[in-house]
Amino acid sequence: MSRDEIIEKVKETLVDALGVDDDEVTEAATLVDDLGAESIDFLDIVFRLEKNFSIKIPRGELFPENLTADASLVADGQVTKDGIAALRQKMPHADVDAFAEDPRVENIQGMFTVTMIVNFIENKLNAG
Repeated sequence: MSRDEIIEKVKETLVDALGVDDDEVTEAATLVDDLGAESIDFLDIVFRLEKNFSIKIPRGELFPENLTADASLVADGQVTKDGIAALRQKMPHADVDAFAEDPRVENIQGMFTVTMIVNFIENKLNAG
């Protein structure tokens, strides 16, 4: 499957899951701020991606959970260097470098973009 085909299928998945218009789902769009996703929507998105791409996505693999609950990874509302390293390890499909420029905890959801999902699916499909 080509990257363009993956992009189109991810867009269709997000339109269905979030009830947004097709033109709102750009590659740079963030799931929360731009597309209005809420925490419950993340489960639906994972379920639909699994179905649409015939893959299995273990819990926490696409959207890591409880990273900010670990006191060694967060200090004073900022993700620490160890936290950034943990994000890079858990989310090789995300733009952690952009987040690292302003690593406030509230900015983590900005990493959850359409491109991040496309990268994840592409890596998953290529891994076989």
